[in-house]
Order: sequence, then C-alpha cells, then structure tokens
Amino acid sequence: MRLTIIHPCVGRKPGQKYIRTWQMESLPAATLAGLTPRDVEVRFYDDRMEAIPLEEATDLVAISVETYTAKRAYQIASEYRKRKVPVVMGGFHATLCPDEVARYAEAVVCGEAELLWPRVIDDARHGRLEKFYRQSGRPSLAELKPDRSIFRGKRYLPIGLIEAGRGCHFKCDFCAVQTVFGSTQTRRPIDKIIAEIEQVKHGRKLFFFVDDNITSNIEQAKEFFRALIPLKIRWVSQASINAAHDEEFLELLVRSGCQGVLIGFESLNPANLKDMNKSFNTMRGGFEKALANLRKHRVRVYGTFIFGYDRDTSESFAETVAFAREHALYIAAFNHLTPFPGTPLYTRLQTEGRLLYENWWLDERYSYNRIPFQPHAMTPELLQQNCLAARREFYSWSSIARRGFDRVNRSDWFMWRNFYLINALHRNDVSLRDHYPLGDESWQGQYLTAN
Repeated sequence: MRLTIIHPCVGRKPGQKYIRTWQMESLPAATLAGLTPRDVEVRFYDDRMEAIPLEEATDLVAISVETYTAKRAYQIASEYRKRKVPVVMGGFHATLCPDEVARYAEAVVCGEAELLWPRVIDDARHGRLEKFYRQSGRPSLAELKPDRSIFRGKRYLPIGLIEAGRGCHFKCDFCAVQTVFGSTQTRRPIDKIIAEIEQVKHGRKLFFFVDDNITSNIEQAKEFFRALIPLKIRWVSQASINAAHDEEFLELLVRSGCQGVLIGFESLNPANLKDMNKSFNTMRGGFEKALANLRKHRVRVYGTFIFGYDRDTSESFAETVAFAREHALYIAAFNHLTPFPGTPLYTRLQTEGRLLYENWWLDERYSYNRIPFQPHAMTPELLQQNCLAARREFYSWSSIARRGFDRVNRSDWFMWRNFYLINALHRNDVSLRDHYPLGDESWQGQYLTAN
C-alpha cells in the first residue's frame, strides 16, 4: 500500500511561490508517518515549499487540516479525488468542523489519531473506509515515535521540534485547544522524550517544545526540566504566566537550557482578561511582578497580544507597544482577535450577530489579516490598521536596537546573535501577509464533494 501525506499551505497568489519565511518541520506529518505500519510505503509533500506530484501513483492521501489551511486542503483533496484516489483528513479543523470537512474527504479523523490511525489504514487496505473515525477520551502518548525520515531532502529551519505534552488545563474562550482537548493535558513519559532528543539533536542548535502549554502542570514540568539538565541543550516553548511566580520552577527552567518562553499576555486591561477567561494573568502582582521574576533569571520573553475585545480602544495599541518596549521583549506579536469555530468566542459573536462572515475561512471575500467580526469600539478597518501600526512601531530599527542591548536579551551569545536576524525577519513580515489569499488563487479546478 502507498500512502501520501500532505501538509497544505495557507494560500498562494497567482504566479507567486508561497511565502517561505519561518518554515519549520511539519511535526504532525512525522507523527502520522510514525503511526503508519512499516509495510506501507509513505511519501510526504510540503505544499509550503514544493509542488505536489498529483499524477504520482498512490492508494491513499492523508491531509491534516487547520482552519487557515482548510480551503487549500479542499483544493488538494479535490485534485486527488478527481483522480479516484481516496482522501482522509484530520487535524484541528476536522475535529472542530467534521461535517464540513467530510464534504471533501472519504474519511474524517476526529480527535487524536494515535488509536485510530492503524484502523484507518487497515480499512483503506480492504476498501471499507468509514466516513468518521472518532476518538473518545485522551489516548496515551507513550508510544509516540515521529518518523522524521519523511523530511529527507527538504530544507527546513535547523530547529528540532519535540512534543512533550499535548493540551492545556486553562479555558481561554478564544482558544481552540481547550475545545479540542476538553481543557486537559496528556504528557509523554520523560524517558521517551529524552531518547527522542538524543536521537535527533545532532546539528540542532535549538529545540522547540511544541506543547500548547509546557507549564500546564508545574510539578510535572519541574520533573521534566530536571531530566533535561544533563543534555545541555538550548530550547524554547510556550508557557502560561502563572509559572513565573514559582522560584524553583524558574531555577530549573534556566538550568535545563530554556532560552525563552512564549507567553500570552493578550491584554493589559483586566476587564478584557476576565472576558476571555484569563484573569489568572493578573495573579500575584500581575505582569510587572511576573516579568521582574523572569528578568531576574534572564529568561527571554516572546509576548503575544490580541486586540478586538470589547474594552479595547484606539489608545490600547500605543499603551501595549510601550509596555512591550519598556520590558524589552525579545519579540512580540500584536494580532487581532480571530474567532475560530468551536470556541466560546465564536459562539458568542455568532449569537450577537457580529460575525462578518459565517465561515470566514471559506468566504471568497475574506483574506489573511482581515477582521472577520464587528469589534465593539472601532471599525474592523481601524482594528486592522492599528494592529499593523503596533507591529511597525515595535519592529522599528530604534526599537530593535534598544531591545537588543537589554541585559537579558544579550546574556547569551547565541540568542543575542540571532536576536537581530529574528527581529529583522519580523520587521520584514509586518505587512507581508496582509490580504494574502486563503487557498491557491491560481487553482482552476472544481471542488469535488463526497457522497
């Protein structure tokens, strides 16, 4: 049996290649390949960086679908189904919108694939694919073994992606993670993670633990960090700010090789944080105390902020940029709120009649960075413009220079050297994707719906 795994891109303009900035390995594709029986011939194509050989013989196509890549995924699926090749889709969007995805695939995997995928492959062998494969409960990640051989010959950033845990205990109302995983987290056995790192660390100067929240269970995280210390690796990950108030946690974090954490500050307005069910951000002295603790341990911070909640005004943007510059954040994101399907936010905006596109990810009028809902205190156009202005200000040359000489940002030669490259790339990327299409605009095919 021959299996083709495809990672779809977000979109593409006619006559242009996809924007190739920041391309990292597709860990979901490697995870799926690792779950596939050894007697199946696996091929992998990354739509972000190479043409898909649609005429190449294959028996089954597997596509992992995210909301932003849904339209492109349906285009690719239609091409294969036109050639009588069955398509199976999974991923976050398939779990959030299974009936929609099912229109473009012979089979849909809802939820995590660890226990379902072997059955999908067996059913495909025998020509008896079911329409839906649904995972109830959380499967163990103990036997997770990504097959990175599928990346051979492809040029990705030299960053090692490792999954130590999956899911998050928090219930932020804008986050699809809490919807998909039911506000729970599962973790892999530490010895399995260490073995994987040892196996792939050659040539990797930095590791990225792709966990939704590596600090979701602080005591388990501490145990993990202790095991990482002897490996002497550099790593980054995503974390919630509550961990910044635990002194032992911060000490172990640094000793284990952590070079920085992505923290979702989201808003400086406590009322906004309450609306998004993220009031824990203000605990124990709030952002100032948390950032002081992180600075004391020289932990670099990638701060993310979102705008568009009801208490945001035109003044919120300048205040937030000033905060990010004052605290010399290594990098920062200033994004508009995006209502993802299946989230409490989407349901609320839908109920209030504030969605400008019912299914924005499929609407022909929508393009990347457009505002898909009606904000409370400003027009959608003003929200978009203010986000753009905030990025430009934070990534101005004067801001980059000042933050680059901050004692935390220059406390490690490797991270300081890369600071300027990373910030320059973000500066170049400020408006690069504005109004970028979802799906390939040059595609001339027809969407083929399944029975």
